[in-house]
Amino acid sequence: MRISPSLAALPKPDARRTSRQVPARKLAKQEGISINQLVTTALAEKMSALMTGEYLAARAARGDRKKFERALGKVKDRLPRDGDERG
Repeated sequence: MRISPSLAALPKPDARRTSRQVPARKLAKQEGISINQLVTTALAEKMSALMTGEYLAARAARGDRKKFERALGKVKDRLPRDGDERG
């Protein structure tokens, strides 16, 4: 069987890696999921955070200050409703 070069580059298990896996095992056990699910979820959350930042930056770049000011000017000047106050 031939091993692809990308798989051959994967690190081999050893005692040092095992000690680093202990926190992941504890977290996975607390969540009631496998380590694979924990890693997959963590990766998905990280990717989502990075993609959200890119999305917001793109939206901000399309913004128009004059249109924003015009829309804000349409808001009535009144006190906030109970519970909506700042502070």
